Amino acid sequence: MKIVFMGTPDFAIPALDLLIESGENIVGVVTMPDRTKGRGRKLKAPPVKETAERKGITVFQPGKIRDDFFISKLKELNPDVIVVVAFGQILSKEILKIPRFGCINLHASLLPKYRGAAPINWVIINGDKVTGVTTMLMDEGLDTGDILLQKEVEIEEGDTAETLHDKLAKTGAKLLLETLYRLKEGKITPIPQDHSKATMTPMLKKEDGLIDWEKGAKEISNLIRALTPRPGAFTHLQGKILKIFKVVALEGDSKNINSGTIIEIDEKGITISTGKGFLLIKEIQLQDHKKMGVADFLRGQKHKISVGATLR
Repeated sequence: MKIVFMGTPDFAIPALDLLIESGENIVGVVTMPDRTKGRGRKLKAPPVKETAERKGITVFQPGKIRDDFFISKLKELNPDVIVVVAFGQILSKEILKIPRFGCINLHASLLPKYRGAAPINWVIINGDKVTGVTTMLMDEGLDTGDILLQKEVEIEEGDTAETLHDKLAKTGAKLLLETLYRLKEGKITPIPQDHSKATMTPMLKKEDGLIDWEKGAKEISNLIRALTPRPGAFTHLQGKILKIFKVVALEGDSKNINSGTIIEIDEKGITISTGKGFLLIKEIQLQDHKKMGVADFLRGQKHKISVGATLR
C-alpha cells in the first residue's frame, strides 16, 4: 500500500517513525514550509521534514496545499492512502478523493469531544481524567469525519501539556498503524460522529495564561499544567512577569485571605491563597531570569519576595 504522509510538528514524529520501522511504503512526505525562528530569524525545518530527509524520503512543502501544481504532483504519486497527523492545512475535496482508501487523520482526542487545534491543552484545563486518540476518515469539515478507531489514555495528576502530548503521540502512532492494517484487510467499519456532542478547542494565546487568583487552586493548577511549557501561565510580582510551572493544589479555608496573597515561603515552595484553597508553587521563572526551583529562586540575592506580597 502506497502512503503519502502529511504532518509537521513533533506530535507527528512517532507515527512517521513507526510507519517507517514497520516497512510501510511511504512514497512522499508533505509538511509545512520552513519557518524563521529565534533571535537570529534563521530558517528552521519542521521536525517531520528533518525525519523524512534522514530516512531518504521525498519531501514536499507547498505554501498552499490547494495549489494546482502540488495537486498534480500528488496525483502522480497515486497513493492508496493519505495519512494526516497535525499537518496544519485543511485538505480540499479534490485531495480527499485522490487515494482509494481515503485520507486518514490521527487526532489527539476522543472525538467528537475536543475538535480543533488545541485538544491536549483544553482537556487538562477542563480537569478531565481521561482523553485519548482517534483515527478518522477525513471529510471537508474540521475533525468531523467518520471514526475508525479510538484508544483511551489516562490523564495523571502531574501531567502537563508536554507529558500528555508525548503519551498521546506514542499511543496514536500504534493506533494509526493498526488502523492501516485493518483497513487493508477490510476489517474496519467507519462510524459517523454524533455532532451534537462536539466541543471545540481554539488555539490558546499568550494572554490566556494570565492567572486569575479568584479562581480555585485546582482550577488554577489545571491552567498551569495545560499551558506548560507553552504558551505558559503567568502572574505579576512587583511589576514583573512571573511564569509559574510546577504547582500543587492544597485544600484549606482561604475565604478571609485576599486571593493572590503570599502566605508562606520556605524551600518546599511559595504558598498562595486562591478563591478556594491554596496553591504551592514549586518552579517559577521571573522576568529576565531562567526557570528554576523555588529553593534556588529564594537563594538568589536579586529576588526579593515576602509574606504578604500580592500576585496579580
